Parts: sequence; C-alpha cells; structure tokens
Amino acid sequence: MTQTITIIKGDGIGPEIMDATIRVMDALDLDFNYEFKDAGLCALEAHGDLMPKATLDNIAKNKICLKGPLTTPVGKGFSSINVALRRHFNLYANVRPVVTFEGTKARYDDIDILTIRENTEGAYLSEGQTISEDGSFAESKIIVTREASERIVRYAFDLAVKAGRKKVTAVHKANIMKTTSGLFLDVAEEVAKDYPHIEFNSLIVDNTCMQLVMNPSQFDMIVTTNLFGDIISDLCAGLVGGLGMAPGANIGKDAAIFEAVHGSAPDIAGMKIANPTALILAAAMMLDHLNMTDKANRIRQAIKGTLLAKDRLTGDLGGTAKTAEFTDAVIARLSA
Repeated sequence: MTQTITIIKGDGIGPEIMDATIRVMDALDLDFNYEFKDAGLCALEAHGDLMPKATLDNIAKNKICLKGPLTTPVGKGFSSINVALRRHFNLYANVRPVVTFEGTKARYDDIDILTIRENTEGAYLSEGQTISEDGSFAESKIIVTREASERIVRYAFDLAVKAGRKKVTAVHKANIMKTTSGLFLDVAEEVAKDYPHIEFNSLIVDNTCMQLVMNPSQFDMIVTTNLFGDIISDLCAGLVGGLGMAPGANIGKDAAIFEAVHGSAPDIAGMKIANPTALILAAAMMLDHLNMTDKANRIRQAIKGTLLAKDRLTGDLGGTAKTAEFTDAVIARLSA
C-alpha cells in the first residue's frame, strides 16, 4: 500500500536539505507518494498566511509529515509556527534522540540519549500573559495537568519498552516549583510503578544539566516538561556535535510531524553547502514510526559510514563538499 507523506520544504536551507532527504528515501525504493505543501515565509509570500489551511488539511489527511526548518517573522503579530502546529494537531510528545557518530565534532564517543518532552502545556502554554502599560511588570502562567503529565510519562515508558531502553529519568524542579513541577514528578513516580522492569530515577533540572556535561553516559531516556525539555534536548545535541546532527519528531494520536530541529540558516541559503544529516535522520525516525525500522537503520548506517570515512563531508563536518555531494556519499552506502 502506497504511503502518502506531506512534505513541507520550509525556508532558508529547507528546500536544499529536503531535496537531499527525498533523494535518500527514493534510493531505498520506498512506496511513498509525496504531496508538497507550503508553510513559513514562503507560504506568507505566496498565500498571505504562514500556515495555510490547505497545508493543515493535507497533514490531517495524510497523518504523516516531513518538515524542513520554518522561519517565523520577528514581530508581535506572529507566533511560532512550530508551536502552532503542535497545538493544532495535539502533538503531545516531542521526541529528540542524540547519538554519537564517529567523525563529527562530538564531545563524547558513547552518547545515546532519548529526550521525551511534553509538548502542549507548561511554560509554553503562555496562559494569562500580561505586561503592564509602563513595561515594568510581566506575568505568564505555567499550567501542568495530571492528564498531560501521565500521557507523556506513559509514552516515554512505552517507548522504552519498545526500543529496549533500560532507564527513564524524570527531570523536574519540584524543590522550588512545588505545585506545577511537583505534580509532574508525583505522576511520573506513580506511572513508573507500572513498569517495574525499567529503572527509574528523578533529577532536578539544574543538576541534570551539570550531569549531562560531566557524565552523560548515566542517561538513557529523559522525560520532562515543555521548557526543561526544550533546553535539555539542545544541550544533548551539543554533546554530539550540534543541531546539525539532531532530528526530532512531534507525535500525537492522529498525526506525526518529523523535522530537523535546527533553524533555516538564511545566511547560507542557496549556497548548496548545508548539511542535510538532521533531516535525513528525521526521515529515518519517520520510517521507524511507519514500522520500517530495517530501512531506517540502513539510513543510519550509511550516514555512519560516510562520516567515518570522511567522504564528501560538508563544511560544518570538516569537509568542503556541497550538499548534493554529501548526499551522493550517503546513497552510495545504502546498499553496503
């Protein structure tokens, strides 16, 4: 059965790295049909809307989307497109894996950490945002619910079972944020009892950041609230060489969006030198989601082999190759 995928190329380097990623997927002879839709600045210019209804309807129909980086214009009249997408489709789980690939600028050689971030509430819900007329006082509520906390923690443990992970760490700030973070921690401890074969512990967020830098190998999976997950997942990306090596997924009951989590890099857009690795790895996550893990692993092994051989690497990886040349090197190893 043909799988139809919504493709959003995105802004800046987005079209270049998406073209590279589609070439890699096509080399695997996947029975995919691509439907291309606009979002971001290109959509604003073409349709007068950052997120056209036609794009939202297409994602709702196909339920699977691969997305390049989007640019939200700076200004009070624009809110984050990525946040809007997560809310619209109730994509409650943000999944951010980081793995060390030899041949990169990784700080450690044994990183394999999966961060699961609650995506729909917490500090990013931004309820009750106010600022005084004189600009001297601002307020924004943090809302945490038992329902969303249990949903994300249970998702993390279920994924741990499916992926063969051994340990889940709940990250919180319950020592200070006794109500909101305290509720999340209470729920995490309750849910953990249903998974006695998975090791569970909890850490305060500031200690977590220190431990990630000093001894990251102690972590297997991390589950946490929205703001902490945003910060921690980027920290983890820094351990393996930066956001250029970090894919992400936003998973909900009725839809899933896979993406490169880095920005649109307008300074190098059109130069055809962008590193497509993060988006290619996001495509591999999409294949995992579609129960095509064997093909997903072929992609990861091809990237691993390319980096190890230092074959046609882009500038950020220490080479001088163009995006297409790096992609050629990956494709050449897909059948190896």
